[in-house]
Amino acid sequence: MSSLLAESFLIFFFLNCSWTVLSLTIKVSKFKTSLEKWLSESELHSSIQLLVNNAGILATSSRPTVEGFDRMMATNYIGAFSLTKLLLPLLRNSPVPSRVVNVTSFTHRSVFSARFDKDSVTGVYSSESKQYPCASIYQYSKLAFFFVEIVCVLLFSYELHRQLRLTDDSHHISVAAVDPGAVKTNIMHELPSYIQVLAFCSLKVFRLMQSSEEAAESVIDAALAPPEVSGKYFFGGNGRTIESSAVSRDPKLAKELWDTSCLIFDELQQTHT
Repeated sequence: MSSLLAESFLIFFFLNCSWTVLSLTIKVSKFKTSLEKWLSESELHSSIQLLVNNAGILATSSRPTVEGFDRMMATNYIGAFSLTKLLLPLLRNSPVPSRVVNVTSFTHRSVFSARFDKDSVTGVYSSESKQYPCASIYQYSKLAFFFVEIVCVLLFSYELHRQLRLTDDSHHISVAAVDPGAVKTNIMHELPSYIQVLAFCSLKVFRLMQSSEEAAESVIDAALAPPEVSGKYFFGGNGRTIESSAVSRDPKLAKELWDTSCLIFDELQQTHT
């Protein structure tokens, strides 16, 4: 896939937004419309070669979206799922093999069980609770959120890979999940300052903290790896792949999450058509 750089115009799209003011569906749909318009006006091929889903927030209070979804769930998982679904036609239309890269975290290993009915995927139950279950919600979103960041995104990555293989034997669209490791960002800015300092200092002492530039190299590794790596979990950079947790690889959970997410996606589409 590295020849892509020489043969075609490579476009990176980072889904890195917060769904606080506008409707989740309206934002994602407007992005798709604006993208298609830009491609047309720029006389570029109406396609995408690479989509990188990299949104992530850590909220300490419940702030529902217009649809009533938990904002953290909407940002960390539902937004990525919806955008990917909307852009699949452009990915399929690519003249060269295309790829979806979902950024996740080793902290998903803190999740040992999960359920994916509509309320848990949208985070509705958290809004009804007096005490916001910050760590629990993040575990269901990137899928394992408060230092646990993957199960949903990993399950989504693996199931997207399987679904694409059912309809496309040519491996035209490949899917990769990547964990860049601990990165110095402001994702913990809502937490008490002493917790932030303790976390960052601990990671530095053990030489686990990376700069955003170093983390980006891991994402690029996953983006430019051969199509045969579809369905793999990249970890630690240098093109290294390992197995993620047993929960994140559970095909029944993946299908349950996929079906529930598709239901939510279809309902959102119907609401705004």
